[in-house]
Amino acid sequence: MKNDIKKDLDLFNTLIKDFLDEEIKVPVSKAMSPEDMHNTIDLSLEYDPLSEEKFKKSLRKILLKSPKSSSGLFFNQLYGGRHSKAVLGDLLVAFINNSMATYKIAGVHVGIEQAIIKKVGDIIGYNNSFGGTFPTGGSMSNFMSLIMARDKVDKTIKDEGVAKKLIAYTSENTHYSVYKNASFAGIGKKNVRIIQANSKGQMSVKALKKQIKKDLDSGYMPFYLNATAGTTVLCAFDHVEDIAKICHKHNIWLHLDGAFGGVVIFSNKYKKLIKGIENTDSFCFNAHKTLGAPLSTSILVVKEKKHLYNSFNNEASYLYQTHNDDYNPGQTSFECGRRNNALKFWTMWKSIGTKGLEKIVDHEFDLAKYAFDYVNSHKDYTLYSFEQSLSICFNYKDYDPVDLCSLLYKNSVLMVGYGKFREQDFIRLVTINAQNTIKEIESFFRTLEDFCEKNNNKIKRKN
Repeated sequence: MKNDIKKDLDLFNTLIKDFLDEEIKVPVSKAMSPEDMHNTIDLSLEYDPLSEEKFKKSLRKILLKSPKSSSGLFFNQLYGGRHSKAVLGDLLVAFINNSMATYKIAGVHVGIEQAIIKKVGDIIGYNNSFGGTFPTGGSMSNFMSLIMARDKVDKTIKDEGVAKKLIAYTSENTHYSVYKNASFAGIGKKNVRIIQANSKGQMSVKALKKQIKKDLDSGYMPFYLNATAGTTVLCAFDHVEDIAKICHKHNIWLHLDGAFGGVVIFSNKYKKLIKGIENTDSFCFNAHKTLGAPLSTSILVVKEKKHLYNSFNNEASYLYQTHNDDYNPGQTSFECGRRNNALKFWTMWKSIGTKGLEKIVDHEFDLAKYAFDYVNSHKDYTLYSFEQSLSICFNYKDYDPVDLCSLLYKNSVLMVGYGKFREQDFIRLVTINAQNTIKEIESFFRTLEDFCEKNNNKIKRKN
């Protein structure tokens, strides 16, 4: 087959039309085990090329059997649906295919990235010396914040390694990347203090104070705290304002992981959930989780951009040959050949304005409120979550939530996951697809209830 970009774009349009039509008719792809995958789809790579027709059929089969993460019945993980203007930007990025290492390579896209970072910094109230970058995801954002905190507390670490007993803090409901990052950074997982959460899943300020005092009395060096704006399971928001005061007192770097819920910065109604964010040292959010941008669209902002340079810049004469460091993003990034993940968010933001982003966030909370009220008002449901959360955690009758979610998936009925808090398992419904309406939420509950009625004897009961 020829390398013919125009012809392949025609094929792309045909395949995507088929996929979008299929998504409406069959919103949940038929579940397929790994064994079935290898038995039904030829994924082998041969010496001889395929014919154009077989190539097309192969791509179509893969596409239609892929999980539909933007359909109206997908509530399984933290995907924000599909915003068309963001998808457009991502397609353009794939075609342009530039790297965000230097201005010489990226050109205007450096300005696009800077415009987003500046606007986010202004919105959250950072001073004029802030900076930022576009990491590959929330895990990388957390890692970069940890590295900056490490290098700030001891400037010799970059050259000589960790010698002091550095202590990091986080909630029992934190993202699992915090532990991995402590290992990668040479801090050690055992030097991450897990702070107890209250009944709503928020970090206990009282327990934090007690633990810091204990570590100081033991001669350790507290240096980093990872707070959360929207925990993975309950979507709980830690009390940033109170935590910031403690961190400031003890010179502890405060990073706010808003990968899930950080988009509340765009909402006049819900930004109160992260009151005090201007007092953090760094903050991140994922536009691919709650705004409908394609993976990966993560933004990390830092109150003092000098810490980005301190931890991530390096000499490379073969690469940095033009313009100053402010226009060479590779000097403030963990990666060198970094994909352009800014344009897709810019095309979305530019087309709908900050007002449009606010509308998306508020709409998702409206969907959550409807689901919350539905569960709370039906006697067959038990509610485990709280108001002003994008996660609705519940159980239905006495069905085992783990088994029920697994059967819904295996029978290609619904894509929804389960979670756990304090040894309690429950179904976790996330309402972050902004293309959904009340109709889709009603359909979710109706579909779940109908499935349970028809399969009453096949679903395990809770112990």
